[in-house]
Amino acid sequence: MAPSAVEVETSTVPDLATLKLKASHNGPYKELAANKYDPDAEAGLKGHKPAKDQREDPHADPQKLKYPHYLPTWDRAQKYPPLEPFEHYEHGKDADTSYPNLLPEGEVSVTHLTPTIGTEVRGIQLSSLTAAGKDELARFVAERKVVAFRDQDFADLPIEKALEFGAYFGRHHIHPTSGAPAGYPEIHLVHRGAGDTSVDKFFANRTSSVAWHSDVSYEQQPPGTTFLYILDKPSTGATRCSPLFQQRLHGLRATHSGIEQAESSLARGGIKRREPVVNEHPIVRTHPATGEKALYVNPQFTRDIVGLKKEESDAILKFLYDHLAFGADFQARVKWEERTVVVWDNRVTQHSALVDWKDGQRRHLARITPQAERPFETPFEG
Repeated sequence: MAPSAVEVETSTVPDLATLKLKASHNGPYKELAANKYDPDAEAGLKGHKPAKDQREDPHADPQKLKYPHYLPTWDRAQKYPPLEPFEHYEHGKDADTSYPNLLPEGEVSVTHLTPTIGTEVRGIQLSSLTAAGKDELARFVAERKVVAFRDQDFADLPIEKALEFGAYFGRHHIHPTSGAPAGYPEIHLVHRGAGDTSVDKFFANRTSSVAWHSDVSYEQQPPGTTFLYILDKPSTGATRCSPLFQQRLHGLRATHSGIEQAESSLARGGIKRREPVVNEHPIVRTHPATGEKALYVNPQFTRDIVGLKKEESDAILKFLYDHLAFGADFQARVKWEERTVVVWDNRVTQHSALVDWKDGQRRHLARITPQAERPFETPFEG
């Protein structure tokens, strides 16, 4: 379990009032976020498959095993105080990197999607891992960046058990604007209800739903090892900058803002559980277990580089955003299957959800988001 906060670090935080003047950034990630659904459509009363509770009939067709207890709620009366700092323990540092508990020889199938990022694993059940296995999971995901574990029972666990598993990796983050299952605000839901064709309006003026980001990077302690598991899926229709440029990026810090996400949610009739925050983080952060360095900027939440003029900041950030978005040689795409859990290390990866299906089919996923350490950087080593 994540330890309680034992130490408070004092730092200068950008003035929210000043930054709010620039709070006009709005991208696909925010525009596509749903904040309602049609209960009749979810109940199967409008010609769509009902969100049927798999616990009622464990022998039913797997394609129809749905999870209504995971349907999102948006409680406008639900308010939380600002997050307090806590001391994060990185379990990946304790792992046996031969992975005897996570990847026992002869029992699992491991397929690397690319040489540097992305792996599929079959034959191990995450929910049954021992503490040593969880340590290995944290390290393996940090090394491979994003890992899809197939044939998992995560969605079938009681929600409190899934949260208990996730709590091993850090304090649960409660998202300020997303829907959550009733009584479980720690679960971040990705849900577009049956019959919802609102994306048609979005695509009337857009060519793509791509929105690369690192989750809630505006928090003082953003997430680390993160879990996303499929509940209902529709049918589908690493950096290589020069050493000199890498050196120049060391020492630079950028502001990350949650203001726009909160304001966008309210503007669309959504919720705001907590007052939005702005934090500064190093542009190049270091992973505490592997020592690997990674770019830590994203167009959804990063706003400017501290100490640079606007034109200077914009030029560097645009280069970094383009570098990350167009770098196909260090990207991997996971194809969702039923009973899949995708685990990524939010500190060294970015991701983008895609709208790549039609006809108002339901998409329903749940995310467990343990927070990690405050981003830090180590000196450039050439």
